[in-house]
Amino acid sequence: MTATGTAPRDRRRPWRSLLTLVLVLGLLAGAAVLLGPGLLSGLRTGDGGLTWGAECTVETADGEVGLDREEAKRATTAVALAARGAEAPDTSGIDEAVLRRLAEGPPEDAGASLSCRGSAAGDLPEEQLTGSGLTPRAQRLREAMAGVFGEQSLGGFAPGGVGRGHGEESTHYDGRAIDVFFRPVTEENRREGWLLAHWLVAHAEDLDVQYVIFDDRYWSAHSSRGRWRDYDAPDPGNEILRHLDHVHVDVLRGGPAGRS
Repeated sequence: MTATGTAPRDRRRPWRSLLTLVLVLGLLAGAAVLLGPGLLSGLRTGDGGLTWGAECTVETADGEVGLDREEAKRATTAVALAARGAEAPDTSGIDEAVLRRLAEGPPEDAGASLSCRGSAAGDLPEEQLTGSGLTPRAQRLREAMAGVFGEQSLGGFAPGGVGRGHGEESTHYDGRAIDVFFRPVTEENRREGWLLAHWLVAHAEDLDVQYVIFDDRYWSAHSSRGRWRDYDAPDPGNEILRHLDHVHVDVLRGGPAGRS
């Protein structure tokens, strides 16, 4: 004890705490290297943000489940092919609750279940219309959708391009957008539309997808959070403008200074 009756501070304690913190962080980093992306996959959270460290998440009855990008692509492809009765890829290692939610949708209502962080490429060349009325990038997207979903009811483009019927500065006029119709607006068709919408978000990085709009919601590759947001249609009474009867998807424009 000192003359004042106060015990002297142990000046070594801060250094001990710091050393302990460094050791713990080192162990976590080592585990991440050894176990790879799977260490973060499957983490659940009940808050509004994406699961920490996960590229994609699926909202299930038990909370959010984190997936890496490859798992998201595999899961959305599997449920889409299974819905057609086609052979699906192996989904071992993916939470059954994820596959069930992607296949069935939220209970009692169709809606967004899968989100992925946006990643808009900034070094793409700008492209011009081809004979199909689509840019090569959009044509590649069309072919990729057909490979998984088969024959689809498509619109929003035409040989030589379209010059009217869409909003001002629409990506349809550039040949960069495709509408995939699910008519009439029914619960079953909405669920089918969400199968496609989720697949597009999961594959957005590979296919240079910029926006997906469906069912009063939209997803953007320019959003690092990757969450679906409410879509404000110019006429709330128009189911076409609200994208209730079709999924709108467009691709990045490319060109100088990362034009969208």
